[in-house]
Amino acid sequence: MTFELWHLFLLASASLLGLLFVLVLAEPGLPYDIGDHLPSPEDHEFMGLIAALVDAPIAKAASIEVLTDGVAFYPEEFTSIARARRSVHLEAYVFHVSAVADRLVRLLTERARAGVHVRLVIDAIGSWRTPSAYFDGLRAAGGEVAWYQPVRWHTLKRFNNRTHRELIVIDGEVAFVGGAGIASWWDTGPPGQPPWRDTMVRLEGTIVTSVQSAFAENWLESTGQLLTGPGSFAHCRAVSPLAAGADAIVVTGTPSAGRATRARMLFQLLIAGARRSIRITSPYFLPDRSMLAELQKAVRRGVLVQVVVPGPLNNHPIARRASRRRYGNLLGAGVVMLEYEPGMNHSKVLLVDELWVVVGSSNFDNRSFGLNDEINLALPDRALAERLREDFERDAALCTPVDLHAWRARPISERLLALLGALLERQQ
Repeated sequence: MTFELWHLFLLASASLLGLLFVLVLAEPGLPYDIGDHLPSPEDHEFMGLIAALVDAPIAKAASIEVLTDGVAFYPEEFTSIARARRSVHLEAYVFHVSAVADRLVRLLTERARAGVHVRLVIDAIGSWRTPSAYFDGLRAAGGEVAWYQPVRWHTLKRFNNRTHRELIVIDGEVAFVGGAGIASWWDTGPPGQPPWRDTMVRLEGTIVTSVQSAFAENWLESTGQLLTGPGSFAHCRAVSPLAAGADAIVVTGTPSAGRATRARMLFQLLIAGARRSIRITSPYFLPDRSMLAELQKAVRRGVLVQVVVPGPLNNHPIARRASRRRYGNLLGAGVVMLEYEPGMNHSKVLLVDELWVVVGSSNFDNRSFGLNDEINLALPDRALAERLREDFERDAALCTPVDLHAWRARPISERLLALLGALLERQQ
């Protein structure tokens, strides 16, 4: 090939890639319109409708424990892992070299030496700073570590699909789900800042099988292996139709070819069905046009809508400014926007009508709703909703309410950064 033809080939390739990138950014999102009247969130029909639409089996949560911040969830996770007898499965977007990670790897290595099947799925981009050699001792003890979507020529077309799931399953009987990975951010905190605020839940009951299924999906995608061992699906050995516990579903967010995701359907249905209150805590709050309209409709029908987001200590400043760009219509409609001041608030919780609870890994943005693999626990449970509302109220007391007039007077520098964020919103 001559130099001129090679130059023309490169130019054409770059132009095609540029066009595809623009098309990805410019493609409108699905509206997720809800034309019919929804049943009340208190009706059992509402649970059945959601379970059917998101294709999630209703299972039993025999025990649900809310673990607020790393000071609570890391010790509980470590204690449960130390008791493992058959298997430990961990999936993380964030697994960074740190003191807490060192302790965890030592514990997992000890369990692997004791004959426990230890399997890890770690996102190759979310944990790019962690070298594969960090797990050599665990591998030598019999543990298995798989990287999700490592950067290879044949994975480039899926580069944007990451696993953002943060979960642990022990013996197929105990599970942890929430927003926190393994890093110093949740342990000692970033330099000069307190540890990140976050929420995990500890689960027992047949609902754990649904969490294990989410792990099995990404284990297959990372290794090519189907997870079928007897230590993986404990509740499949003898399932009682009279199993105790609250009805619950685990909703996985996995992008489809047609762009619809179960996680987004879950959030849209709950917000559209709210009768009294909607409380959202999200570190990256970038609702698209359809979700903005749904939140405004909720206020117009008399629903209290409150949103807690990080303040200036957000770890993604451009994402925060892109988020603040949306405040005008929300504040004008009556949505209460609250910016958390003490540090980074990374919790991902939705509460509806003091009854429905969603806690998991999904942020309130397009990346979580349309690009990432996510996992969320959803159920109607007044006691659990009240427990999480206590956390919400405590966070709200540490927030600065956003004033509409002050928002309109925000500096030009913030507006310019928000415009930059607007160009990348489909990727955030």
